Amino acid sequence: MSTLPATRRLLAALLGGTLLVVAACSSVDKADKPTPLKALRTAEGPVRAWSASVGGAKPKLRLGLAPAADAQRVYAASASGEVVAIELATGKRAWSHPVFTRKAKGMLSGGPGVGEGLVVVGSTNGDLYALSAGDGSERWHARVNAEIQSAAAIGGGVVVLRTVDGHLYGFNSATGEQRWVTDQQVPRLSLRGTGAPVIAGDLAIAGFDNGRLMAVSLGGGTTAWDVPLGQPHGSSELQRLIDIDSSPVVDGDELYAVSFQGRAARLALDTGRELWSHEISSYRGLALGPVSVYVSTGEGDVVRLDRAGGGERWRQKLLAHRRLGRPAVVGNSVVVGDNEGFLHWFSAEDGSPQARIKLGSALVAAPIVAAPIVGGKAGKPLLVVQTDKGSVEAWRLTR
Repeated sequence: MSTLPATRRLLAALLGGTLLVVAACSSVDKADKPTPLKALRTAEGPVRAWSASVGGAKPKLRLGLAPAADAQRVYAASASGEVVAIELATGKRAWSHPVFTRKAKGMLSGGPGVGEGLVVVGSTNGDLYALSAGDGSERWHARVNAEIQSAAAIGGGVVVLRTVDGHLYGFNSATGEQRWVTDQQVPRLSLRGTGAPVIAGDLAIAGFDNGRLMAVSLGGGTTAWDVPLGQPHGSSELQRLIDIDSSPVVDGDELYAVSFQGRAARLALDTGRELWSHEISSYRGLALGPVSVYVSTGEGDVVRLDRAGGGERWRQKLLAHRRLGRPAVVGNSVVVGDNEGFLHWFSAEDGSPQARIKLGSALVAAPIVAAPIVGGKAGKPLLVVQTDKGSVEAWRLTR
C-alpha cells in the first residue's frame, strides 16, 4: 500500500481544485519528487511515422480524452469540442467535426469510443454525442446528469457509458434512446478519473470508485456478478481510497483488472471468480502480453506479473514518482509515458531500457497500439499518442 505522503501527492495531481485535497497537500516529501532520467544510449531509436493535430486548448483538469482506433483510422477529440478522424496508415485527416457548434457549454471530457460505425464523445456537462465514423456527421445526441470522464464502449447494439456519479448506462446505438441504467455507491472522497467500461459478449463490465468490479447484461443492465478488487484499509479517508480508475482488460474467457491501493486480479469472465490476485496499487491500469501482465504502479514502477499465477517477474524502478500512464505492449517492448512528456521503451522480457523520446508536451492518455490494414493485410503495429497541446502522433520502434 502507498504511504500517506505519497497518496497526498497523488491526490494533488489528480484532483487539482478540490479544497480538501489542497489543504491536505501543503507539503511534499522530497523523496516523492520525480526520479531524474539517466542518459540512455540505443543503437536504434523509435521513428515517428506521422503527426497530425486535433487542436484545442490545454485543459486545466485531468480529462478522459484518449485516441481510439479501428483498422483504418485513428479518432481523437479536443477539450474545445473538435473530433477528428485520421488515416492510420498515412496520418492524413479524413474528416473533422466541431460538436459544440450549437453553443453548448462545457468541454469534451470523455472519449472517443469507437464501434458499430460510430464515434462517441462525452462532455463535462453530461452531453453524449454519437457521430458517423464514416464522415463525422452527427447521428444522435443524449444527456446524462453527470460529468463524463471516460470513453463509452460500443457493441451488441448498445453504447455503454460510465459517469462520475457511479452510474452505468446503456443506450441504443442506433437511436441514442436510454435502455437501462444501474449504479454503485460512490465514496465521499475519490480520485479524479473514471475507467472506461468494456463489452465482452453479452456482458458490460466496469470498475467503480468503491473498488468494486461489476458485470451486467448488455441487453437489460441486470447484474451478472459484482466483486471487490481488494478492501479499504487505514483510519483516514485518504488511506482508504480504493478506486478502480482504469479499464479492465478481457482476453478470451478471462478478465484482468487493478485498483488503487488494492490489487491486480485475474477473474473468470462469466462468474467473476478470482483466479489469482497480487497486491499492488495502480490508478492508470495494466496491459497484457502473451504470457504476462504489465502494470504501472501509483509510485511509478513498471511491473511484470505472470499471467498464469500472478507472480512478479520483474520490477523496473527507474521512473519512480514520474506519474506514469497505463503501459502498452508493442512487439517485444513495453511502453509507458510520464507526466513530463517522455515515452519510455522497456524490454518486455526483462525490463531493461530500450529507448526514450521526448514529445512536445505531456500525454493526455496512455499510448494505444494499432496496426493499419493495407492491401487487405495488417501492417506493422504503430504506437499512437496524443499530447495535451493537440498533437496526435504515430511511432514505431525500428528493432
